[in-house]
Amino acid sequence: MPTDRPKIFMFARGNEEGPAFFEAAGCEVALGSADWANPTADPPERMVALARDADALVGTSIKNSRIDRDVMTASETLRIISKYTVGVDEIDVDTATELGILVTHAPTEANWGGVAEYTVTLMLTMLKKMRERDRWVKETGAWRDLALTGTYLGRREDGYGGITIGIIGLGRIGTRVSKLMRPWDLRIVAYDPYVADAHFAELGVERMRTLDGLLEVSDVVSVHVTLTKETRHMLSAAQFNKMKHSAVLVNTARGPAVDEEALIDALRTQRIAGAALDVMEHEPVSPDNPLLVMDDRVFLSPHMAAHNHGAGIGPGIVWGNEDVLRALRGQVPEHIFNPEALSRWRERFEGRSLL
Repeated sequence: MPTDRPKIFMFARGNEEGPAFFEAAGCEVALGSADWANPTADPPERMVALARDADALVGTSIKNSRIDRDVMTASETLRIISKYTVGVDEIDVDTATELGILVTHAPTEANWGGVAEYTVTLMLTMLKKMRERDRWVKETGAWRDLALTGTYLGRREDGYGGITIGIIGLGRIGTRVSKLMRPWDLRIVAYDPYVADAHFAELGVERMRTLDGLLEVSDVVSVHVTLTKETRHMLSAAQFNKMKHSAVLVNTARGPAVDEEALIDALRTQRIAGAALDVMEHEPVSPDNPLLVMDDRVFLSPHMAAHNHGAGIGPGIVWGNEDVLRALRGQVPEHIFNPEALSRWRERFEGRSLL
């Protein structure tokens, strides 16, 4: 039954202090089972039950369940769904907009900056054969093996042209990656039909007008897109067939942007040389996923590019919590992902404080 206190459904804790923060603000808190370390969410029917009569939903990323129409319509008073992270792919944003519910997210530099740094780390790990060299020395006790020769990245005065890095998506993360790699004096190309020419020029990045054009010239293809209907499986068999046989794929964005079955086939047939993945199409990864038993052509990590001391999710929690409190006070929150919902939201909730 509804109480006289606003209700928060925290579907995934960002830290241990989360529930106490909202309780101190005068809210009732229903707590889901997921958290930042274990994003496995409650089953759909439990999500609906916990969301019943909620005024706000808040949390970090979740897997296995979605915040869909059933969850949203479990409460007639739901004002906001606030994410502590950048991505909102577990939320049916179209339905939220239709219902006049604001979705907010937290594109903090601590989050996306860490992802950009990790992207560069993955590139260098693959190109310089870091794991292979370490293992060779430790396991064999031998010294140099020319099979461990790495790749020189930048141009040289003796005529070596350097490699080409292709960035798909020149938003915050893609932009930072280009800035981090620029001093290496290599060719950087990018594909992003939604970014102005001036931004490419400012970064010194060569604009590719088609995705195929980028794939054909790149030695490293790095993915930095949000997950939408347009970007789901944007890299599949046809795209892998456009890539160089020597090319490496890096994905620190969203797993479903890559058709994983097609990627596995491309690796098995040596259509491409390797892949470094912080994200998978299905998370947590299934124990029988063929990528788990592939050799050093594949580098895997458990969706942790943004997990860094000194950064991480902390600033996003501050943003997300403040967005919730503003919405509960009848004020427009700051970090709105679906501004199309704002007109209806104002009609329903603006100026109507619950605190």
